[in-house]
Parts: sequence; structure tokens; C-alpha cells
Amino acid sequence: MPLPEALQPLHTFFMIVSFVFGTLVGSFCNVCASRWPAGESVVSPRSRCPKCMTAIAWYDNFPLLSWLVLGAKCRHCGQPISWQYPLVEAITGVLFFLVYWRFGFAAATPVYMAFAAAMVIVTFQDLTDWTIPNEITIPGMGIGLVLSLAGMVYPQGSLLRVSSPFDAVGGLLLGGGIIYLLDRITVLILKKPGMGFGDVKLLAMLGAFLGWKGVLFILMAASMLGSIVGVSLILYLKTRTGAVPEPGPDSGEDADGEEITLQGHYLPFGPYLAFAGLLYMFVGPEFIAFYFAGI
Repeated sequence: MPLPEALQPLHTFFMIVSFVFGTLVGSFCNVCASRWPAGESVVSPRSRCPKCMTAIAWYDNFPLLSWLVLGAKCRHCGQPISWQYPLVEAITGVLFFLVYWRFGFAAATPVYMAFAAAMVIVTFQDLTDWTIPNEITIPGMGIGLVLSLAGMVYPQGSLLRVSSPFDAVGGLLLGGGIIYLLDRITVLILKKPGMGFGDVKLLAMLGAFLGWKGVLFILMAASMLGSIVGVSLILYLKTRTGAVPEPGPDSGEDADGEEITLQGHYLPFGPYLAFAGLLYMFVGPEFIAFYFAGI
């Protein structure tokens, strides 16, 4: 009997384990998203309160539960603990649950769990710091290319979205090239920064993981979602205050030393790319096949 069939009676148990494991990984995602922008190690020192800098005891470091038990306050200084911490843990847990539910006992499951955690870090670091971590995107490009070899050797059972190195390379080049070209056109015509080089590297990484079709799907889905959210936010704020939202903070320089000003930028684009990448990972190829079958 194949291993997946033998383990099928434990399916519900593994779904629960996936969620719990995801919350633990989500706790580490919080560390990465908060420390990488400051150039700090994610290994040491141990987790600490960002207000009083007191190390957090092991019994106060359970994902989700500790935040609730402590009443969202630090045990030592009594200052509020940001809702971002349990939110990231919960989102990562749900994503791990969904990855296991979607792919089951396949090689794609641990791969896409790691991919989901990476997208969580990208999203919350871009939302809070207006940067996309090189620690994720640069290694991710190489990892995506290597995984395409595994997909080629084991195309059916692995359930990986990319089963050809040519598809991965094409996705990487197309993903990075499209955003870079849009950025250069924006600079040339509008005389201001466009997407930012962090978005270039992120879409290149997504292309390496999900192929050139994934890049096109991600770019269209992210653009649509970003437009809907951006326009809705502007209209909402105009209705409430009679004024458009203030520009975001100046992001200074990116990891490559290029100065980026966010004058006139209201929302970072990285979270939309990350969300669209997750969407394609879960249902993208099936949606594309369904769409073209109906034409």
C-alpha cells in the first residue's frame, strides 16, 4: 500500500498538526519581519519584549495562547503587545493547514509551507518597514530553480507547480524583467520611482517557484487587488475626512543602495504580489485550465 494511502486515517490529525506547527513558524516569522530591517540576528538574542527589552520566558512564548493569557500585555512592563504577533501566527497556521489540505502527503507540502511562511514575512515587513527582505528573495530564486529539477524528475507525485527548469528560468527572467521595465518606464515618463527593486526581486523569486504562467497570473491578480484596495481606501478616507491619505514614510535606500522616495505612494505592492503568489500556488493552474476550457 502506498504511504499516502496508509496514512489517510491520520489525515485529520496531520491537519491539526499542520496548523499548530504553522503557528510556531509564524512566531519565527514575527522575529524575522521585525529584526531583519534593523540588521539584527534572528537567532540571538532570544525573544524579548520590544518595549522593555526583557527576555520572554518559555511559558509566555506559546503562539496565540500566551497573547490571550497575558491580556495582550507584557508580563514585566505591562505595555501592550501588538496585535501583529498573534495575527501573523494565526495566518501562518491557517496557511500551513491549507497547504496540507490542498497537497496532502506530497513533496510539495513542506516546500509550499516554507513558501507560505516566506510570503508572510514579505507581507508584514513590507507593510511595516516598506522593504522586502533580500534574505527571502535572493535565496528563494536559487531554491526555486533547484526545486524545478525535482519537479522534472518526479512530475506527477511531487505536485510541484513547476516541473521544468526552463519554466523556472523563464519565470525568473520574466518576473524580474516585467517589474524592472515598468519601473524604468515610470521613472522615464513620470520622473519618480516606480515599483522599487525589492518588488523586482520578489516577482523574480515567484517566477522561479511558479513559472512564467504564474508570473502573468500573479501580476494581473496583484494589480487588480491593489487597484481595488487602493481606490477603496482613498474613497473611504475622502468620505471620512474630505482628504486623500498622506504619503507613506520615506523608505530611504533599498538593500542595493538605490535611493527610493515614496512621495505619492500610498500602499506597498509586495503584499499583493505575495497574496497573488499564494493564490496561484493553491489554485492557479486549475483556474487557468478551467478558464481556457470555457472559451
